[in-house]
Amino acid sequence: MQVLTEQQERTQNFYTHDTTLQQILQDMLSEPFYHYANRELTTFGEHVATVIDARAKVTDREGEPRLQRYNEFGEEVSQVIVNEGYKNTVKETYETGIVGYVHKKIPELNQKGNYVYSFAQGYILAQAEPGFYCPVTLTMATAYLLDHFADEDVKQRFLPHVAATGEVELFEGATFLTERQGGSDVGANIVRAVKDGEHYRLFGEKYFASNAGMCGVAMVLARMEDAPGGSKGLTLFAVPWKREDGTLNGITIRRLKDKLGVRAVPSGEVVFDGAQAFVVGDPSKGIYYMLEALNLSRICNAAASLGIMKRALDEATTYATARHAFGHRLLDYPMVQQTIGTLKAKHHASLVTLFDLVQLYDDVSSGRVGREQQLIVRLLIALVKKETAEQAIHFAHEAIEIHGGNGYIEDFVTPRLLRDAQVLTVWEGTANILAHELIRIIKQDGHQLLLALLEQRLAPLQGAEVQFVKERLQEITTQLEQFTKLPAAVQTLEAKGLMKKLSDLYESVVVLEHADKHGKREQQLAQIYIQLTWKTIAFGEVPLAVQYS
Repeated sequence: MQVLTEQQERTQNFYTHDTTLQQILQDMLSEPFYHYANRELTTFGEHVATVIDARAKVTDREGEPRLQRYNEFGEEVSQVIVNEGYKNTVKETYETGIVGYVHKKIPELNQKGNYVYSFAQGYILAQAEPGFYCPVTLTMATAYLLDHFADEDVKQRFLPHVAATGEVELFEGATFLTERQGGSDVGANIVRAVKDGEHYRLFGEKYFASNAGMCGVAMVLARMEDAPGGSKGLTLFAVPWKREDGTLNGITIRRLKDKLGVRAVPSGEVVFDGAQAFVVGDPSKGIYYMLEALNLSRICNAAASLGIMKRALDEATTYATARHAFGHRLLDYPMVQQTIGTLKAKHHASLVTLFDLVQLYDDVSSGRVGREQQLIVRLLIALVKKETAEQAIHFAHEAIEIHGGNGYIEDFVTPRLLRDAQVLTVWEGTANILAHELIRIIKQDGHQLLLALLEQRLAPLQGAEVQFVKERLQEITTQLEQFTKLPAAVQTLEAKGLMKKLSDLYESVVVLEHADKHGKREQQLAQIYIQLTWKTIAFGEVPLAVQYS
């Protein structure tokens, strides 16, 4: 009983005890915006940690979405039924402006929000419900596509609903890419778009369509008649789920997928049989538009990973603090101190790095920067997505280890964290797909732009750790030069290892900058991180994670 009580006390608010997040927001937001965000996130952090977290457990264990294909008259309705708690979470979350305030003004501030604030909300939400953060991610991507690329008629038809915060009917979004024969090979897609007056009708199926039945509008890649083969022949369409009279828009759901985790999001096989569709932007640029949205979704994926990492860390810390074994608290043992200390340092470094990337992405999405900055951000997105997804699994594993046998029991949150974390390495691009992204960017000299930026950011910093990281930067620069001369097949074998080194380098630079700006706590976390990441500790030496515990 003592353990459960202390867990409840520690996790009663996912925002107020997150010092690193509060520092990030204070650094990145204007003073009025920070005060607004601080107040709203305090409220949201408590609600997520208590009410939404309780609903998430119900959804995962006994209340997952289910498909009703037919009504009482035998008519196809393809209705996805979700529990009442999930419905309330949908309403409450979108009304915070997690999507909407990126695209319209926050009334109290009379200014638009930004992705820094939105991803702070998403990171907090994912600590309880990464499964529901998937539909939020899809809605964010849908809003991005409509706002940036749709003509005025299509934008006005859908965007006010996708960006709704309670004033009009909400349309959740979706992005349907995957087809049975293609998977990650989107160029193999065969869903057809047939001209019908001013609009089009879609025919075919999408094999892994998340938020099916819950979305109000889906962004779908399809191939017009006489369009060329491959990815360049794909056009982006906005497809409403229902017609204006409330009937299905030529869309049915064959079945919902029985997934390992993230059970809150209904993922299904969707069939289009004459669904009315509206062209978004230039018909020849569909794949380009969708890849732009994919970059945003990859950042969301990283935010979800950080949320799982934070929850796993908090659960492990609380349990180790309260649990006694052999006459001592678990946290009194050096091995446990080392585990908790290194997890804290890694989470801290990953969080400040995520928001460093988000701030850069805000500049890209608003059009304030040129091609070189865009290329750097593309590379950083791939690095951060891969690293955080893999770390989410590691953190969930370590939390289970700290709990021992209890960590494997579904009464605790730890099994769900591990199940939910596993999909994040797959969604929005596996490590292999991201490695090919690295290779493409290196061919455009994007790595040189990134290395120059990191060298520039290290220049004003001082200290032994800074000098050490500068030396690692030079080593990686040499390796990348060698990489460009390797045969193409060998590059694919080395790419993932280089991604790890580059992500470690990026995190090292950002965590050292953050430490330089803040105090002793941040400096110690940076020192632990450098020692952990680059394995600078000598055999028999007591780790800094234990010394600083």
